[in-house]
Amino acid sequence: MPAKFVIHAVGPVWREDRNEAELLASCYRNSLNLAVENDVKTIAFPAISTGIYGYPLKPATNIAVTETLKFLRQNDSLEKVIFVCFGEKAHQTYLDAFQNFGIELS
Repeated sequence: MPAKFVIHAVGPVWREDRNEAELLASCYRNSLNLAVENDVKTIAFPAISTGIYGYPLKPATNIAVTETLKFLRQNDSLEKVIFVCFGEKAHQTYLDAFQNFGIELS
């Protein structure tokens, strides 16, 4: 994938006893802010922390979508945000999360 920039975001390890939700949300906020600061027009996110870090997919997806939509409502410099889904379960989870905000995607 050709890219001018790579923003490396390390999400939290899921342990249910720390402030994982806020830490994960800050990964998305900080990445989006860095993209804007560097005049990036397109950004792609995997499901941060949902692999070996064990963050449950549904709450992680809700955080990703919530933080991204909040950001986009306040900032219009990004033209495209891509959520990279590894597998049908992740894809459906993201579609469901957007549907919860009244946004229908295919």
